[in-house]
Amino acid sequence: MLRTLPQIRYQGQVYRLAAAAVFTLLTILSARVTIETGLVPFTLQPLAVLLAGLTLGARDGAISQVVYVALIAAGLPLDARGLGAAALFGPTGGYLVGFIAAAAAAGWLAGGSRLWQRWLAGVAGIAVLYLFGVAHLQMYAGMDWSAAWAAGGAPFLLPDLAKAVIAAALAEGGRGLLLRWGS
Repeated sequence: MLRTLPQIRYQGQVYRLAAAAVFTLLTILSARVTIETGLVPFTLQPLAVLLAGLTLGARDGAISQVVYVALIAAGLPLDARGLGAAALFGPTGGYLVGFIAAAAAAGWLAGGSRLWQRWLAGVAGIAVLYLFGVAHLQMYAGMDWSAAWAAGGAPFLLPDLAKAVIAAALAEGGRGLLLRWGS
């Protein structure tokens, strides 16, 4: 059964924060793989976000994304377009904030030991991400819901479902690696 990383007496918080930092870095690096597609670029970030939640669990997966968004809010150009804090107020701001909730949702729902169960948890994470991202895009661009979905959801749906499969497949191995690293 996939659970959050266990508390290790002598490492505790340091171990958990280091593991979260690894996924913050993975999210930063995945932003470098960007294909411009209009208002919302295609990136590998949803894969990193889902992997954070599925590997670390809801709390620590969300912490990794809180740190990522906080670094952007502090002005560091770590988002896909290198805008820094301005990205939070642009068309992708909802997706960036949604990374936190998506990692938490995927981690919270990842209770099964089977690939399809972890994939469903990842799909739920994608749904949460789209809820934040498309809603913000709708408000930002003054679009109706269907136009915002067409610009910021529909083109990414199949690739993001594939990212959920990849994250589900890698999650158990990632957990095992972190557990070995922490012992």
